Amino acid sequence: MELYNYIKSLHLIFVITWFAGLFYIVRLFVYQIEANQKPSPEREILLTQYKIMTYRLWFIITWPSAVLATLFAAWLLFLMPAWLQMPWMHVKLGFVLALFLYHLKCHQIYKQLQNDKFNYSSNYMRLWNEGATIILFAVVFLVILKNAFNWIYGVIGIFVFSILIMLGFKFYKRIREKK
Repeated sequence: MELYNYIKSLHLIFVITWFAGLFYIVRLFVYQIEANQKPSPEREILLTQYKIMTYRLWFIITWPSAVLATLFAAWLLFLMPAWLQMPWMHVKLGFVLALFLYHLKCHQIYKQLQNDKFNYSSNYMRLWNEGATIILFAVVFLVILKNAFNWIYGVIGIFVFSILIMLGFKFYKRIREKK
């Protein structure tokens, strides 16, 4: 049981750093997209700096954290195989799959920005950043409550939470536009 607690602690640490990397990388995408709209030479200076920052964050923190969180999760499942029979774990693994898809999409956006391809607006990226928040909330509640939720309440809760995030985003956008 002591080994289990060490592995669980390491898993949690790397999940936290993975999410921190995902939250910050998208924020850097916003800044990079906005820097592209600045006049020269400010644009070139900022874009060069943001490329360095995103590279370091992505490959020194975010990717290693994703890999290590996954390895420690697999180890936990090896130590506690009965979890794979529990409905809450099936739902959690579904959200983990969504997190990996989110991560891979961020990687695609990262590569585009590194090649000076600006396919998204800064507002889109601000909204995109909330995807990781929704996944985080869902996974934390599943892990703490250890239950697959009453599906009606779970779906309604995530839907309401998503609407609140959208409303907050629109409210913040209006404030930014007034300045």
